[in-house]
Amino acid sequence: MLFAPSKWYVANMPTMILKAHYDGQHIQLDEPRDLPLNSPLIVTLLDQSELSKEIDQWKPIGIQALARAYGGDEPEYSVSDIKS
Repeated sequence: MLFAPSKWYVANMPTMILKAHYDGQHIQLDEPRDLPLNSPLIVTLLDQSELSKEIDQWKPIGIQALARAYGGDEPEYSVSDIKS
């Protein structure tokens, strides 16, 4: 069932993000965390194929930006050039 949390809920209920995965039978937390019994949870599924497509679309942009920032005409900096 999908629902949008009410404004009251969002403003008054503390939330945290926990990474997890589905093992074929159960949702498993990736990190140990003590949760009170019967804690209400909201589960958001991430479409891995869509995420991979988005990452693939951003890679060339990142490569171009790094090439501009660290191009062949970029001077070499020594340790003495770095200010602490």
